[in-house]
Amino acid sequence: MEETFSNLSRREFEGRVKEAGRSLQAMLNAQHKNFDGYFLDLLNKSERSLQDMFSKTYGELYTSNAKIFSDLYTELRHYYRGANLNLEEALHEFWTRLLERLFRRLNPQYQMSDEFLDCVVKHAETLKPFGEAPRELKLKVTRPFIAARSFVQGLDMASDVVRKVAQVPLSPECTRAIMKLTYCPHCRGLPSIKPCTNYCRNVMKGCLANQADLHTEWRSFVDSMLQVAERFNGMHSMETFVDMAPLKISDAIMNMNENGASISSKVFQGCGNPKLAGTRSSVGEEKKKRVKVQSEEKEKAVTGLGMDKLGHSEALGWYCQCHR
Repeated sequence: MEETFSNLSRREFEGRVKEAGRSLQAMLNAQHKNFDGYFLDLLNKSERSLQDMFSKTYGELYTSNAKIFSDLYTELRHYYRGANLNLEEALHEFWTRLLERLFRRLNPQYQMSDEFLDCVVKHAETLKPFGEAPRELKLKVTRPFIAARSFVQGLDMASDVVRKVAQVPLSPECTRAIMKLTYCPHCRGLPSIKPCTNYCRNVMKGCLANQADLHTEWRSFVDSMLQVAERFNGMHSMETFVDMAPLKISDAIMNMNENGASISSKVFQGCGNPKLAGTRSSVGEEKKKRVKVQSEEKEKAVTGLGMDKLGHSEALGWYCQCHR
């Protein structure tokens, strides 16, 4: 009879502990699902906004280089999902690829080698062809993405901890104490008598001692999660990134477009002149044509990449209307 009561009380107690753990797990999993859907929806919204805005504003320039922008958002998703990549390096790679494409576009008369483009990228650190847009975008991206990644990883870890804690087996001493607590009144013919509160609390403290040892660490973890959640508020929130990322990238393109002649001239001074595309002219012949090339460069500063400020302003107006 004692063994029967012992097994029964153990199963009942373990069942209640696991049920409590499952309830907490369900809450954590629901939080994870809701946040994950919310964050990815905002990220997708930002990418769609960029696609719509750039297609209308830049036309063929965007469509022929769309992969650069889609790759940026792919990298952002990978980082958020926990991929082993450096977020700042991913942003730097995006600006590098964009700079190379736009510099070629500004100077189509030249045939540029990889070594020459590497030199162009090195000069970008001092010339700042994109203005302050890269720095500003980095601030708006890194903080919310680091916070979001930490938050979802924390929810995953918390759910796993709860699952493992709920599976801690009972010791023989605990099993016996639970049996006495629950079924001793049955043996005396008083099954309706409930144990006193202090007695019940002492048994629970003994049986759940391992779980209780985690209380301080768990509270610290919860406080850390709340601090991470607070980072989503204010000027560096994810909503700010969604609204501003396409505009910041557009500002960068326009800045290079408006200063194309000056940027090209300084790059050529530091990196030398690449060969003219489609010719086998000697260096001497290239120097004779330099005056003509400079004239073409100045003309490009006016026409730029096939875009003007008016087009950028129209795009800005369209984008703001879409987000009212």
